[in-house]
Amino acid sequence: MSTEMRRFRRDPLASIEHLRHRAPAAVFRLPWGDWCVGDADLARAVLREPEFNGGMSAFFGSLLPSRSNQVAVGRAVRDLLRARVPDFRDGLAAAVADLPATSRWPAAGTALVHRSLADLLLHPRTPSRLRRTVEQAARGGVLVRPPHVWQRAWAEVLRGRLLTGVAEEVAQRRASGTGEPRDVLDAVIGTCPGGMTDQAVAELFVVLFRAIVAPVGCTVAWSVLLACLHAPGSPWPWPVDRVVREALRHRPMAWMVVRPAPAGFGDVPVRAGEVLSVSPYLAHHDERHWTDPDAFRPDRWAEPGGHGPYLPFGTGPFTCAGALPAQVLITATVTALTDGARLTVTGGDERPVLADGLVPRPFTLHRSAEEVNDHDRCVATRLHEPDRP
Repeated sequence: MSTEMRRFRRDPLASIEHLRHRAPAAVFRLPWGDWCVGDADLARAVLREPEFNGGMSAFFGSLLPSRSNQVAVGRAVRDLLRARVPDFRDGLAAAVADLPATSRWPAAGTALVHRSLADLLLHPRTPSRLRRTVEQAARGGVLVRPPHVWQRAWAEVLRGRLLTGVAEEVAQRRASGTGEPRDVLDAVIGTCPGGMTDQAVAELFVVLFRAIVAPVGCTVAWSVLLACLHAPGSPWPWPVDRVVREALRHRPMAWMVVRPAPAGFGDVPVRAGEVLSVSPYLAHHDERHWTDPDAFRPDRWAEPGGHGPYLPFGTGPFTCAGALPAQVLITATVTALTDGARLTVTGGDERPVLADGLVPRPFTLHRSAEEVNDHDRCVATRLHEPDRP
């Protein structure tokens, strides 16, 4: 194993920062041989450049036959989530009320988000057995790759059960007709090509299930962890939406995006067919574009300058279709957690674990009721209001 690969395994973010600063050009080699864009402006250009963004999105793999099918499915799910935000908030209120005073994160965060989204993923009249299987999958390592081999083996068992159960439900819904979408599964069935097998539709649903719940849950965890570490022992001095935006900048779960290279791209020494990676993390920490990029500073979002390329959901033709609903769900969840409560963490660490993205290391969240006087309540209300344009 090379020195750089050992360095990467110890601390992935420090490793790619080291490689970027050492590289003489705008791109550099990653420890496993792929190219990575080190310049923030070039990163944004690559994500927007038609040469790099033709054809199909790799997000869906080979499940859908055309780009138009991919767009239709993505938009249908996005529109459903956007329309059902009030239902999410109702489920969120109940889930937060049941959260114990001490909980283990980030697992508790993904479980909290899943419970709040459960009726949007599969409507309440879906067979209870399948809904229980989805809950087991959410808690059993299907959403975020577990660290241990035995945990990953169990997650594969749960994933198999989930696919079987969803495929059976797809067959039943197709036979009876779905009408207006009641949940994400209906939205998928209604927009994917009719020739897809029930199993393929089930696999597509599981891809979306993971893509909705895991990033939202992990970003909620990052927001809580980073804010508590940087404002210990007191209510946060920042509005929640600034905390969320800064968490998405400082620790974007989608930290690396890959693109196949065309024949060439300006002066970039990449041959056709090679993989070119763009790192939102590097773009968010480019000192030429961001003021104090390594610092967690939510107040930067109230300042007129010091902002660089902001790519937590990508940009260009393959921007995440669910970017806006995701931001709403994350902000609503963090707001609900902080409403009338004092949050502290123990065991927190800003170094991430690489598990299908930048995932927080385990920490314990302590949440206790906070008594506030009328003045403090007014201040807290003002701080939690979203910024106005």
